[in-house]
Amino acid sequence: MWDKPTLLNWTANLLFAISVVVMLYATLYVVVHLPIFPLREVNVEGQLNHVNREQVKLIVAKHLKGNFFTLDLIKTRDAFEKLPWARNVSVRRRWPDTLEVVVEEHQALARWGTIALVNTHGELFHAASSSELPMFYGPGDGVMEVAANFIEFSKAFENTNLEIANLALTPRRAWQITTTNGMVMELGRVEMLPRLKKFVNVYSNTIAALNMKVTYADLRYPNGFAVRRPVNAKPVEDVLVEEAGSTKKLAKDKTSGIKLNTTKALGVSVPKKVVPSVDIPRSII
Repeated sequence: MWDKPTLLNWTANLLFAISVVVMLYATLYVVVHLPIFPLREVNVEGQLNHVNREQVKLIVAKHLKGNFFTLDLIKTRDAFEKLPWARNVSVRRRWPDTLEVVVEEHQALARWGTIALVNTHGELFHAASSSELPMFYGPGDGVMEVAANFIEFSKAFENTNLEIANLALTPRRAWQITTTNGMVMELGRVEMLPRLKKFVNVYSNTIAALNMKVTYADLRYPNGFAVRRPVNAKPVEDVLVEEAGSTKKLAKDKTSGIKLNTTKALGVSVPKKVVPSVDIPRSII
């Protein structure tokens, strides 16, 4: 080897190149870790209604370690995403001393029983809220389905004084609505929205005109629906009901598209499910 000058030159050049790279890396490492590039500002942006200054200060003090170059952006993003109301978070550096954080908050749509909140994307999240929100019940795999149908059902009520207080999807995939005025509505498992729209279309001229509180409405009939009045309610005056495209006049308590009776509400047996499934309370069945 020692009698091969060409090989010796290649070896020397290689060692020299390696030493230069190591020195450059060491120099860069030292410079980057010097306290001359500190983060001096953290900007948090987004439509923030729940993420507050105190929460941001706590994350900065606990999780932001290093300077402008050495800060771990992935760990920083994860720290912000642990905020109860944070749905998505993006972070980036802005020269020379700023960290920009963009937070997308959850928009609460309802409560998933007493377990969690549901956002407008049909996702569960755990946060505290004092807002009056509708209550959802259903199997663990039905959160997104319940949220999507809630939006559609709510649109059907837009021109009425009815609002959804509880929306339940039973293990048999049947739908049940409880309104804010206490009326329970059975929609069944098929054609739920058409049935609801048919009921709403005649609601103001029939149910709203009964001059009494109706506690139960069964919409699972092919050409009409049945309602139930309280046992002690006064006799019902003549009302109009739309059935199969025609309008019929109904005498007191006689049935023809609307059936009035005083029997007890039908119960729906809902077995207990493992969290995050939420059972329908007996009080709303």
